Amino acid sequence: MSRTPEGFAHSRAQFEQLIDDALAVARGLGASDAAAEVSEGAGLSVSVRKGEVETVERNRDKSLGVTVYLGQRRGNASTSDFSRAALEQTVRAAYDIARFTAEDPAAGLPDAADLATPEEAARDLDLYHPWAIDAAGAIELALRCEGAAFATDRRVTNSDGCGVSVQQSHFMAGNSRGFRGGYASSRHSLSVAPIAGRGNDMQRDAWYSSMRDAAELASPEAVGRYAAERTLARLKGRKIATCEVPVLFESTLAAGLLGAYVQATSGGALYRKATFLADCLGKPVFPDHVDIVEQPHLLKGKASAPFDDEGVRTRARKVVAGGRAEGYFLSSYSARKLGMHTTGHAGGSQNLTLTSRLTAPGDDLDAMLRKLGRGLFVTELMGQGVNYVTGDYSRGAAGYWVEGGRIVHPVHEITIAGSLGEMLRRIVAVGADAYTMGGKTIGSVLIERLKIAGS
Repeated sequence: MSRTPEGFAHSRAQFEQLIDDALAVARGLGASDAAAEVSEGAGLSVSVRKGEVETVERNRDKSLGVTVYLGQRRGNASTSDFSRAALEQTVRAAYDIARFTAEDPAAGLPDAADLATPEEAARDLDLYHPWAIDAAGAIELALRCEGAAFATDRRVTNSDGCGVSVQQSHFMAGNSRGFRGGYASSRHSLSVAPIAGRGNDMQRDAWYSSMRDAAELASPEAVGRYAAERTLARLKGRKIATCEVPVLFESTLAAGLLGAYVQATSGGALYRKATFLADCLGKPVFPDHVDIVEQPHLLKGKASAPFDDEGVRTRARKVVAGGRAEGYFLSSYSARKLGMHTTGHAGGSQNLTLTSRLTAPGDDLDAMLRKLGRGLFVTELMGQGVNYVTGDYSRGAAGYWVEGGRIVHPVHEITIAGSLGEMLRRIVAVGADAYTMGGKTIGSVLIERLKIAGS
C-alpha cells in the first residue's frame, strides 16, 4: 500500500506525513502523548423497487482525528480538511479540551510493549478487494435480484426494494510511542426484501449476501429466490397459546446471542457493573460442551485486524473453553479501570466462532428440528427488549411451530421472554449449519426451554 490504493485520492505516504505532522504539532504544544488517525472512504449504493431505480448514491469522505494527552487528561478533535492550517487547528482544539478536562487515572496510550510491531502491523489479511462496477452495473444486479424474487411465485406481489452496496476505505494510525499501522479494506453487499400475499395475509422477509470480495457474493438470482422462499413460507401464519417450550434460533439470529455475550463481557459494561456477567472470568457461563474461539487473522475475515483501534496487537485465543469464560474484551482504558491488562479489543471482537462438542457433521437444520421435537423455530426477532444489566430478555418474534421434528405452520405475533444468563446456560445443541453474520460464526442454537407469550 505504498502507492495510492485503487479508487482513492490519498496515498499511504500522504497519510503517514499527516500523522507525523499532527504528532509534531502536539509535541510542540507540550503534549505528554498523542495519537492520530487518518482515513478515507469511497463507495456506491443503488436501490431499486418494483423494477424501477429509486436511488443512486456515491459517497466519498475523509477524516483526521487527533487525541492529545496532558498527563492523565485527554482531549480529542477531528477534521475533514487535510490542509496544514486545519491540522494545526485540530491539534490545538484537542489540546485545549485536554487542558480543561478532569484527570482520569485510567487515561493514556497503551503500554509500548502491547503495541503491534511494524512487522505485526503490516500483516496482510487480504481485506481489500475493490469492485470495479459502475452505477449501471450495480442497477442491473439489483434488478436481476428483485426480478428473481418476483419470478419465484406469483404470490410475491410487492417489494421493499433491492440494494447493492460497494464500499472501500483505507486508514493510517500512529502515536507518540512509536506505533504506525494501516491498511485498506472493502465490503460489498446485495440485499432484497420481497412481500408476498394480499390483504391481511401479507408477509415480508429478506435475504442478503455480504463479502469483502465481490467475486464471492451469492448470485443475484440465488439471493432473490431465497428471499422469496423465506417470505412465502411465512404466509398463513397463526398465533399460538402462551406456553413454555424448547426454542431453536436460526443461525442468523443465534449470532445475536453471541453478540449479547460479547457486550456483557466487554470492558465498558464490566467496569460500570452494567452487566449480568460481572466477575464471570473462570466461571461457567455456558454448558460444558460449548467453546468460543477468536481468530483475528483470518484471511478475508469480516472482523479481521492485525491490531485494534489503539494499535494493540491482536491474538488468537479461546474466549470460552468447556463453558467457562476464559477472557474478557478489554481496551487499554477499560483494562486499567478493572486493574487488568488490555486484550486488544478497542473497537470490538474479532471473528468469533461458537461451537459445541456435541455437534455432529450431519446436524443440519433438519436434524436440529428433529432435536427440537415439539416447540418453536424462531426466524425473526423484533424490538430491543434486552436489559444487559439484569439479563432480562423479551423480544417480539416470528417463526414456525414444530411438531414431531417437522414444521407444521408459521407463527407470528408472539413474544419470547427469559433471562440471558439462563438462555446461555440452557443451550443443549448447536447445529452444523454455521453461518457468519459480521464477525460472528455460529450454527442454529437449541435452548432447552423459554416462555412464549401468545394469545
